[in-house]
Amino acid sequence: MSRFDGYFLRQLLVLFGFFTLVLVGVFWITRSVSLFDRVISGGQSAMVFLEFTALTLPTLIRTVMPMAVFAAAVYATNRLSRESEMTVMLATGSSPWRLARAVLMFGLSAGLIMAVISVFLRPASVDQLEKRQDEVAGDVTAQLLNEGEFLHPADSVTVYIGSIDLDGTLREVFVSDRREAINPVSYSSTTAYLVNQTSGIHLVMLDGVALRFDEAGNTLSSTLFEDASYDISELTLNSEMGHRSLEAIPTIELIWDREAVAVKDDHSVGHLVDELHQRFSWIAICIAVALVGYSALMLGSFSRFGLWPQILGAFTILVLLEGVRGFVSPVVIGDPRLWILLYLPAILGVALSGLFLTIAGRPLFRKSSGNGAITSA
Repeated sequence: MSRFDGYFLRQLLVLFGFFTLVLVGVFWITRSVSLFDRVISGGQSAMVFLEFTALTLPTLIRTVMPMAVFAAAVYATNRLSRESEMTVMLATGSSPWRLARAVLMFGLSAGLIMAVISVFLRPASVDQLEKRQDEVAGDVTAQLLNEGEFLHPADSVTVYIGSIDLDGTLREVFVSDRREAINPVSYSSTTAYLVNQTSGIHLVMLDGVALRFDEAGNTLSSTLFEDASYDISELTLNSEMGHRSLEAIPTIELIWDREAVAVKDDHSVGHLVDELHQRFSWIAICIAVALVGYSALMLGSFSRFGLWPQILGAFTILVLLEGVRGFVSPVVIGDPRLWILLYLPAILGVALSGLFLTIAGRPLFRKSSGNGAITSA
């Protein structure tokens, strides 16, 4: 590696880290607002929110990494061109292909990071996130501890708590259990307590009334009680863990146990093949967008005002490649044998980069910045 390659590569890596940090921060703030509202309103602590946020970071980083790679390649190339460093290297005999070596190494480095995130970290984090979400959904106690709201911890069950004292006493409690449609029952009491026993969690209500409707006899009976116990631990039975999502399935299972996973988690083979190759296509796209960002700017000549037409063109190509990715995914789901199409955006990106570098390396195709005349070798 030459000194210029090392210098160019350092510039790319520093800018990549900066843009990744900025983009992750922006997207994290946008998503964390709604996540914070859902977690806290569900009666969970701030630690649960931080845990959920940490588990969503691999997915967030994977989303923004191609954009950060592209932005770093474009910004670094534009700055070196604006400060005449790229022009000097071209004047000394280095071709655009030769200068692309640092960009290729940068793309490979970003692809290696993406491989770790997309193939290993993201599936593990999504799997753990879904497990924790199921645990939180089954935490009926936390769901009940919300004042002044009609809550539905399970289907056909409604709970209302007027207020909660500092010592844990529940005031103005109402429970409606309609799981038995022919005999629904409602409880109302002035005070209540949550009691954790070996048999489960019970809501102990004091000084209240129980109303039971008999649909067969079309009668309503009421019973006054001094204390009554309502087993709320049974509500967690309705919170069974469902099938794993596609994103939560480990990559090794998608490769070797695809048929078993399709049966166990109720996913089609097309969806499994699409998910598997999507994970690897993210690696290839990091390399492609780095080369596209660099090669598109090499089409321009030196200008103190920068290479804004080339930057706009590179961004347009990035959008088109993303559009191709969205187009080929349904095709692969329909016919898993066409999985190679998922790598089409990366292949197109690399092919366009080769074309741009070939044009940039031929002086007859380049315009001078002074008077727009065609220069010769």
